[in-house]
Amino acid sequence: MAEMRGTTVVCVRRDNKVALGADGQVTIGATVMKEKAVKVRRLAEGRVLAGFSGSVSDAFTLFERFEGKLKEFHGNLPRAAVELGKQWRTDKYLKNLEALLAVCDREKSLLISGSGEVIEPDDGIIAIGSGGPYALAAARALMKHSQLSAPEVVRESLMIAAGICIYTNTHLTVETLDD
Repeated sequence: MAEMRGTTVVCVRRDNKVALGADGQVTIGATVMKEKAVKVRRLAEGRVLAGFSGSVSDAFTLFERFEGKLKEFHGNLPRAAVELGKQWRTDKYLKNLEALLAVCDREKSLLISGSGEVIEPDDGIIAIGSGGPYALAAARALMKHSQLSAPEVVRESLMIAAGICIYTNTHLTVETLDD
């Protein structure tokens, strides 16, 4: 049986604001099963944003684990991300999960992968999922050649990705954190 998949997530920082957004499409194989999924969550009493791409059930498991790490390390995003990365890489069950997490707080944006990587991008832009490469290129261009706000860059990047990637739609969820 084909797996359920979630798709494109983008995170951008500009002018002391961070925005993280995702499209709403969930597919099984080549069939759209849901158009209005919410793939972005507020964690740590609203101080952390997290978005996923990959297998939906795997992502829910990772959200729960990540939220647990945030509680364990009192909202310290980098420490929680590193500890989840370690656990994800070494745990017999977790290492088989197929998903990526994009997480951010007011200071940091991080990508967490199943092979244990925790990556902080140089330019503060993260894009993951099937439409991630398109959204990343769009976000970088918009950041360089426009004065759009962080949430506007996220929305436009997702819309551009949706016009290219068949696994990304235009039902968007965008959350922000301000300084």
